[in-house]
Amino acid sequence: MAFRTEDQVRNEAGITLGFIDSHGNNVETSKFISGVGQLTTFIQLGNRLGTTDFNGVSDKPDGWLLPYNQNGVAIVLETKSEKEDISKDKWKNELLKNIVILNRHYSKVAGILYNGKDIRVFMNNDEVPSPAATLQRLEYYTKLFVADSIDKGRIYDLTMKINNCLHKEFGVKNLNHRMIFTACALVAVKEGAILHKGTEYSLFHQTILSQLSKSLKDAKKQNEKLDLLCDVYSEIKMNTTDNQQAIDNFIDWVTEISDLINSDNWNGEDVMAIFFNEFNRYKGKSERGQVFTPDHITSFMYRLLEVNQHDVILDAACGSGAFLVKSMCNMIKEAGGINTDKAREIKAKQLYGIEFDREIYALACANMLIHKDGKTNLEQLDTRKDDAAKWIREIKVKLESNSQSKGVTKVLMNPPFERAYGCMTIVKAVLDNVPTGTMCAFILPDKKLEKDLADKKFGNKVLKDHRVTTIIKLPENLFTGVTTSIFVFEAHKPQNGQNIIGYYIEEDGLETVKNQGRQDIKNRWNGIEDYWIQAIHDGMDSKYNTRQIINPAEHLSYQKPEKPFEIFEEDFIKTVMDYEMYKNGIDVKAFQSNLLSKVLYSSEVLQNDDSSISILLKDGKKNDN
Repeated sequence: MAFRTEDQVRNEAGITLGFIDSHGNNVETSKFISGVGQLTTFIQLGNRLGTTDFNGVSDKPDGWLLPYNQNGVAIVLETKSEKEDISKDKWKNELLKNIVILNRHYSKVAGILYNGKDIRVFMNNDEVPSPAATLQRLEYYTKLFVADSIDKGRIYDLTMKINNCLHKEFGVKNLNHRMIFTACALVAVKEGAILHKGTEYSLFHQTILSQLSKSLKDAKKQNEKLDLLCDVYSEIKMNTTDNQQAIDNFIDWVTEISDLINSDNWNGEDVMAIFFNEFNRYKGKSERGQVFTPDHITSFMYRLLEVNQHDVILDAACGSGAFLVKSMCNMIKEAGGINTDKAREIKAKQLYGIEFDREIYALACANMLIHKDGKTNLEQLDTRKDDAAKWIREIKVKLESNSQSKGVTKVLMNPPFERAYGCMTIVKAVLDNVPTGTMCAFILPDKKLEKDLADKKFGNKVLKDHRVTTIIKLPENLFTGVTTSIFVFEAHKPQNGQNIIGYYIEEDGLETVKNQGRQDIKNRWNGIEDYWIQAIHDGMDSKYNTRQIINPAEHLSYQKPEKPFEIFEEDFIKTVMDYEMYKNGIDVKAFQSNLLSKVLYSSEVLQNDDSSISILLKDGKKNDN
């Protein structure tokens, strides 16, 4: 039996991995260099990358993939002839030596030991226990370093570090600017920006802007207003810091966040939603007009309205885009994944957002770009004005699965709560301009509709034209300083006195973690969400018994049951004694003090072995207590 030689194994591996083409030529792109052979030294590879990290290293790898981005995943290949036993430590040690060399420049190195039939794979110095049995394309090995689950605690930790770094080291005082700068850096990293540690500040700053402008080039054909993202980024004022360690730390942290966003598990829980909500905890009092919706509530509202892959979604006060991103990822998951034709249709035609605040609008654009979506229809408009109303009415979508065009089918929103921001004006404008029958869910303060009904400013007008079907009171500690409910409307179907069904989700299972906000540390929410979605859809809350029928003529909010009045004998005796002492002019506080002193310190009080106290009364009898 003829065994394949090491040269044959090396060339076959190079083609399979994608290091060389079918003609044996090394592959080089704008993002990486790759190749096979025993002629090229690490010194030469370092020169091509523009780094001195491999100076003095004359070793020659069998195969390599080296990204220009220092934060990317490098791959090094060590091949042997088919007759060699690659379980031997000497072959493993050869590979590990090359991994150590690459670790001078890259923090993530995948090592492959291969003899044409058997394979061993390493992530840095650690062998991967169960890799694919046969050699795969290079993407398989770079994916080893992409998180397959989301470490929430790490996201909270990274957010705190990034916020503190930008605030204290870079001098960015405005919280929105800190979020926008970070989001723009994430877009740049995701699109291939080379953020080398050791880069001085001006080049670091310009690299992000250059990549941002380049990445937006195609997207701007769909949405010219994406230009605003670069404008806002350019306007952010930062200290020209000489603190190289701060720059290097920021690059490390942003790269790690980017890896988490790329996790295959991002459909279940949006990293950026957690990230933005955590950032939001650092807002000062003057910055609290903008409230970001917690990720678990966006998930709940998506399921509450039974959104599916064929819906057309509108959020006319979209903030950072949490509802749009949640809808996008869930709809794409239902459609079969990110690489399907339906996924591209969802991104291009089925997600619409309006945001008035210029900087928050820029943040929403960045968030959608981070999620590989430059075509989402975002507009910087005032939802209260006619041009926004016209834009909403003109949303007409013709999907490949349906020959007829349709407008917005579902609305998911958390409009600004304060009247100064026009909360109910926004709600009414949306309801007035979406198609008849559109189901709309808004997060509002508990009594918002009720107050406006009382002063007849909005409540009557809204219910004259639109119907509230359901009110779901949310946990009272969900938002700081305000208690909220989800109000579900059916557009252009008048209330006409029809009752509203109410529910109360008193607990969401989240707990406050010191310096890290509220987290689902015991993984309770999924079960709670499942219960409430089923209960509300069935119209029956058998577990908590919170379901109630609300007469809209009397209330437009969930009515928490009042606790029954109770009185105990001790309360009655205390009240009678207080009254008697008052009639007799006795100072209650002085009497209590004297009595306490008498009980504790008087010689007329005896303490028994069992620690009970006996008080000697005037007639010589004892009263044991």
